[in-house]
Amino acid sequence: MTPPTAEWVSKAEGDYDNVLLLRRSRKRSRYDNICYHCQQCAEKYMKARLNEARIQFRKTHDLEALLDLVKAIEPHWTIHKPRLKRLTEFAFTVRYPGASANRADAADAFVTCTEIRSLAEPVLVLNNE
Repeated sequence: MTPPTAEWVSKAEGDYDNVLLLRRSRKRSRYDNICYHCQQCAEKYMKARLNEARIQFRKTHDLEALLDLVKAIEPHWTIHKPRLKRLTEFAFTVRYPGASANRADAADAFVTCTEIRSLAEPVLVLNNE
């Protein structure tokens, strides 16, 4: 794994660790943060995969746009497109007043994040401590 890819993976793992901690919390406000960190985790794993394949990408939080690039090397990831579209919304909507995530949103975001992490694992050789 290249050093920049390792950095993307490290950042993604940080978000994943935050999600795991938040899921154990009993605070009502945790759903927004779970969804946000799930989006960030998936985004960083996708960017790590692109980086490792030496595919250029622009600065974006749009997981569908990243998927359009990833599908050239990982075509089977496209089955997650509808879920990634929904997950993209959590990059910004729940960060401001006017929208909040609920338990179902957080559960779905976690499933999507975990699936993307699992898809990235064989290529990025994650250290699951």
